[in-house]
Amino acid sequence: MFKILHTLFIFSSFIYAQPQSHSFTINNETREYYLYTPDSLGPGVPLLFVLHGYTGSAASIMNYSNLNQIADENGFVVCYPDGMIDDSGNQFWNVGYDFHPDETVDDVEFLSALAKFLQQEYGLSNYNTFSTGMSNGGEMSYMLACQASDIFRGIASVAGIMFESFYNSCEPSAIPVLEIHGTQDDVNWWDGDPNNEGGWGPYIGIEEGIDYWININNCTQTNTSTLLDIFPSDNSSVVIEKHFNGINNNEVWLYKVLNGGHDWPGESGNMDINAGEEVWSFFSQFLVIADKGDINFDDSVNIFDMLLISDNILNNERYNYLADYNEDQNVNVFDILSMRLNILSY
Repeated sequence: MFKILHTLFIFSSFIYAQPQSHSFTINNETREYYLYTPDSLGPGVPLLFVLHGYTGSAASIMNYSNLNQIADENGFVVCYPDGMIDDSGNQFWNVGYDFHPDETVDDVEFLSALAKFLQQEYGLSNYNTFSTGMSNGGEMSYMLACQASDIFRGIASVAGIMFESFYNSCEPSAIPVLEIHGTQDDVNWWDGDPNNEGGWGPYIGIEEGIDYWININNCTQTNTSTLLDIFPSDNSSVVIEKHFNGINNNEVWLYKVLNGGHDWPGESGNMDINAGEEVWSFFSQFLVIADKGDINFDDSVNIFDMLLISDNILNNERYNYLADYNEDQNVNVFDILSMRLNILSY
């Protein structure tokens, strides 16, 4: 694990610990989102996207997920985007539902563009950007893992599934994956629905999906444990499977909620765990932490980092907060000059 360089620089945008409503325009569509930024955060902190379920909203999942409080306690920024509205008047993420044959919105493009904008606008970590979501939001997170794993470096799905429409064409990098799912989920079935009996579209079972990510990450070891059933009145219990020793030390976790339903644990259904806390506990295992300027992660800021920043500038690569040495939300020749002066001063 790399050491972290704490800085006293505070962004003026981070002075109010209240969620702020914003808009973002892409492909002539104006999209809405909430951004929650805890007090006194410096640059390079993690960014977590939290995606609502079908018929839900950014405001609703912000209220029940408890992730604003968790962000306060752990120092990260939370983005709650809203999906588009379908012909039935419901907000959704376009993951290929069978009853959405004419929906053309590209939510992978939207969420990826929004992530890159927020990373640059607020100097957030492009190495520590993650996505989680409930149901349709979990499915969208899986789609991001399949199609935008260069931007979203880990995902956590709560009661979500992988539809065959994007599973069959999935081309991910190895990234950490968490699934929290009830065995009696009556919306997204544990064993999958290959024949589309439920009407959402064909999708694979939970264990098949976990096996897929185990293989992608080449995890070679497994640990299984059963949590203490501290709330027997909820008629459910939790078995945790952790698959580890994978590529880049990645892990794949499955929280199997025995007799659990289509719920966000801790808010409804199983009360032995709090899904929001478990999600961040998972992501926090895989944070990439390095000093400003240490582009190649060798625990030293030197000429090799300057050369990599030069390549970043010449190739017009997307914003990298580690390369923004003078912290002006731009990567340019002035960052190289600042690094040179700092190196020569030693």
